[in-house]
Formats: sequence, C-alpha cells, structure tokens
Amino acid sequence: MKAALALLLATPAPPPLYLGADLSYVNEMEDCGAVYRKGGRRADPFALLKAAGGNLVRVRIWNDAKWTRYSNLEDVRKTIARAKAQGLQVLLDFHYSDDWADGDKQIPPAAWAGLATEAQAQALYDYTRGVLASLDRDGLMPELVQVGNETNPELMGGTKEKPIDWKRNAALFNAGIRAVRDAGRSGRLAPRVMLHIAQPENVEPWFEAATRAGIADYDLIGISYYGKWSTRSIAQLGETVSRVKARFGRDALVVETAYPFTTRGADAAPNLLGPDTLIPGYPATPKGQLRYLVDLTQTVVDHGGVGVVYWEPAWVSTPCKTRWGTGSNWENAAWFSLDRHEALPAFDFLGRKYRARRR
Repeated sequence: MKAALALLLATPAPPPLYLGADLSYVNEMEDCGAVYRKGGRRADPFALLKAAGGNLVRVRIWNDAKWTRYSNLEDVRKTIARAKAQGLQVLLDFHYSDDWADGDKQIPPAAWAGLATEAQAQALYDYTRGVLASLDRDGLMPELVQVGNETNPELMGGTKEKPIDWKRNAALFNAGIRAVRDAGRSGRLAPRVMLHIAQPENVEPWFEAATRAGIADYDLIGISYYGKWSTRSIAQLGETVSRVKARFGRDALVVETAYPFTTRGADAAPNLLGPDTLIPGYPATPKGQLRYLVDLTQTVVDHGGVGVVYWEPAWVSTPCKTRWGTGSNWENAAWFSLDRHEALPAFDFLGRKYRARRR
C-alpha cells in the first residue's frame, strides 16, 4: 500500500492540455552547426518551448539504426535530460524499427525479423522494458510512452498493402503495453500509454478493430494530422476527436502536425510541405503558421481533446547531408527563420489560453 501511494505521488499529474513539440532533431542539428536564436541571441529550443508555455517534448527511438548515430538510446537520453532540465514532460515514441516507421510501413528491426510472433512479442517486451528501466535509473523515465509510431499497418508487419493479422498485431501491442506497465510499477513514475494512428480518417476503423482483437490497456489516442495527406478538414478532425473520446473512453490529442511559414527553401533538399499543403485562410507566412496552430488547437479543445504536439520545429537547414539531400526537407515548416534561425511567432501558440466553447 505504501509503495503504491509513493508511486502515485511520484507520478506527475497530466497537464490540462499537452502542448509541445517533437525535438528529436535538435542534438543532430546543433552538431551540424545550427544556432537557434531569439531576439538575435543564441537560444536553447527546449528553453524556448518552456518559456513560451509548452509542457511536453516528444522524442523518437529506433532499435538499431546503423545509418545514423541519432535517435538511439544514448541520443534519446540526452534529449530527455535536456527536456527534464527545463521542467518539461516527455513522450517517448518507440518506432520498433531500425528506420522510420509510419503510416505506410512498419519494417521490423533486423534482429527480430526472422522470429515467430511469440518470440517477437517477447523481444518487443524485453526491449521496451529494458529501455525504460535504463532511463529510469538515470531519473529520465518519460511521463508518456507511445507503443509504436503511426501504426496504421500491422506492427512490424511490412507495408500498408499487407492485410493486418489482428491476432499477431494484438500480441505485439499487448506485449509493448505490458512492458510499459511493468516498468512503471517498478520505476519512479508510471508512464501513460499512447497508441498512435496517422490521419483522422483512419483512427476510428483502426481502434474498432483493435478493440475487437483485445487491445484495451491504453490511456491516450494519438492522431497525426497533416492536411496534405488527409481527406479531413480541421473541423472534421475535431469531430473525430469527439467521437473517439466518446466511443473508446480515452483522451485524444493531435500528436503530430505541421504547417509551412513559407514556400521557399534554404537549400536544395525538396520541401515536403510545399504549396499543395496550404489551406484557405492560412497563408504560408509566419502569422499564417501561427493562426493554423491556434485554430487547430482550439478545435481540438472544443471537441474534448487534450493537446497538440508539433512535429520537428527545429529541423532547420544545415550543411549536413541526409539520404534525401543536403540540408533539411522541413526548414520551411520549422519554427525558426530560414536565414538566421530566429524564433518565429509559432511558439506563441503554446501560451494561448484555450477554453472549450459551447457547441
């Protein structure tokens, strides 16, 4: 009883709204020479996020990404330490892959690819619990954990064209969820569990199928919303948030979104969010980017959602090369200017007072 009470007291209460950003790229960008600025002076993106009113940093982790030295446990440890030093909560995003896992593909880690389902589930459990235990030993346990990233396809099952084997899918998800719960019971705090689906039109069918398959022990529904890749408007996103909250009894939030502040680029790497991203009423300007974030967040709040998290506002242009070119494919959707990486008005969405309007 005393142990349970101590754990309860040690676990921070969820904020009224999760407002923040994925800052997984910051360490790499700074190693590549990026200098972030506020008012012309060098600034720490984690400190800027906190000062603007944010309360959450999201960070991804890959199993064994031999093609990069970032987003591994060592790098994640550094990112979480920077976030917690600013008093920010942390959402750890397990991709369960050696590369990007997303709504198009869920490629298993090479070390697990040849295993049968039961062995894969055990490997997933051991890995998840091991990572969390390691972080906990250093006082870095995240407050929230994603069991998978944009898991529209079958977890570790290949591409979206492959039909989902829900018996296998449930075994893997439940192993990951159980690992988070077990780590929380023995750790300094008990993370909340999030499941994450890309684009609102896919959320309800996926969670209906997951419920039938026996996936039930989770706390949050995370949604990616990018107008370029979604068939739903911002208003329809809000309606989806309202329905899933009522149907599944879980808090829902937008855990990825982004919008360009310009259609120009600072390098030869093509921008992923070009003119085809734009929504009427939201020009590709710094003020248009801010208005998008404020209106999106207000819509989520109006429909009972619990937050908005921006994807990679610090992925600015540097001389470093990626597999897609030299520089960044996202610098026109960052929260920093193209030229001197000066902080943009988008940060201000974090400090707005959002109250649900009567509908």
